[in-house]
Amino acid sequence: MGTPRDNRNGPLSRARVLICRPEPEASRLARAFREKGADTRALPAIEREPLPETPEARQLVLDLDLFQHVIAVSPFAARQLLERIDEWWPQFPTGIHWYGVGSGTAAVFRKAGLHPETPKQGYTSEALLALPSLQRLDHDQVLLARGEHGRELIRETLEQRGARVTALALYRRVLPCHPADTVKYCLDDFHPDVIVTLSGETLNNFIALSHNSGHNCHDSLLLVPVERVAREATAAGFSRVICADGMTDEDIVNRVIDCYSDSPDRKRRYPDHPDSQ
Repeated sequence: MGTPRDNRNGPLSRARVLICRPEPEASRLARAFREKGADTRALPAIEREPLPETPEARQLVLDLDLFQHVIAVSPFAARQLLERIDEWWPQFPTGIHWYGVGSGTAAVFRKAGLHPETPKQGYTSEALLALPSLQRLDHDQVLLARGEHGRELIRETLEQRGARVTALALYRRVLPCHPADTVKYCLDDFHPDVIVTLSGETLNNFIALSHNSGHNCHDSLLLVPVERVAREATAAGFSRVICADGMTDEDIVNRVIDCYSDSPDRKRRYPDHPDSQ
């Protein structure tokens, strides 16, 4: 059964939006799209599995007070880190500078009573690395909470600035194993107008999933996080690629509204719709 629209007269009325985020973020973003009139389906192209705690990882948490800076690369990394800290520390040690790569990550820390820094503009590793407090780190200890694999830009850049960076892998990202009928339901049957993939790994996993479909996803409006991923999408054959202006649900939905409302495909398919006049 398809997902009902919550607002048939919204700016995304009749738009079919496929969301490839992991859960629970996919369902939350779907609600935001439905509020604007879209029909939505979720096909998570990435899942996160918490890693078992090793003695080495436990020791890093026990030694938390030895670090001057703690950086989390994602909201999930921040939540996993806080869960482990809560097991061993009745209160947070003082003297630590906390950072979130984006506003969502910083919000997780703030909810726990911390006062993290995050870029005022931007939500990328590059934006984080531009913060004044991360420019000179002579011999400072930095704990980097992240997934098992990923970009090494933060670690390499901070080490070049004199920091001693320790990466704490808290989870692994995996490609979900969706049944063929699920892929058909989300692609062949749904024919998405818009596809949301918010990381390079999510994009690559989605491409792998779509190989089991007959739908030409390359004609859909594809939302990606940054120009680097946009170039990968274009190289993979997607012809209508846009970058997000921010990573909050509101930012994502508004970016799609701005681009989809002016879409030639929308005006061709729905000439009688008010937005097409």
